[in-house]
Amino acid sequence: MEVKLWNDKREREMYDNFAELYAIIKATERLEKAYVRDIITPQEYEIECQKLIAHFKTLASTLKDTVPSIERFADTYRMECPAAINRLVVSGVPATVEHRATAAAGASTSAAIVAECVQNFITSMDSLKLNMVAVDQVHPLLSDLNGSLNKLTILPPDFEGKIKMKDWIARLSKMGAADELTEQQARQLHFDLESSYNSFMAALPNAGT
Repeated sequence: MEVKLWNDKREREMYDNFAELYAIIKATERLEKAYVRDIITPQEYEIECQKLIAHFKTLASTLKDTVPSIERFADTYRMECPAAINRLVVSGVPATVEHRATAAAGASTSAAIVAECVQNFITSMDSLKLNMVAVDQVHPLLSDLNGSLNKLTILPPDFEGKIKMKDWIARLSKMGAADELTEQQARQLHFDLESSYNSFMAALPNAGT
């Protein structure tokens, strides 16, 4: 006899989101252990950790009404992932970023802005994948990303990401709040975000070292 966990599409989507949240927490716990045991390099750890944190923040925001407490969610499903909870909920930045912040007086501000930029990039790309293409959904995300990029002094004024985000923000400002990007526009924006993200990672002083 087949047993269904859901009664309708909405419930199915909720359980799918639960499964994704569970997977993110478990993946973060494995990543933290791999980093502590020197199984992966700090650079590999940081890139993957930034992605997991950004995905977590996007999903946690979606589930804020059904999962008000991530700690309780982990306890309910007996996950036993203390390192992941600390990284995702308490810290919000990779361990490498924390270490650099404590290593130098000025590093905390710079490291936090780098983390903010990465999270804004991935949140923006994730939102497009979730078909959040209305102007009043896209514009705030790009504004946040543009603001964080402008705070990072290591990036030149003509940095690709700054120019492209400024162009997109100007384009969206001419549209109505309820207007939506066409499929072609959404695809181009995602391409521009991905290209700018790759350029951003390559521009970091410690990239590849």
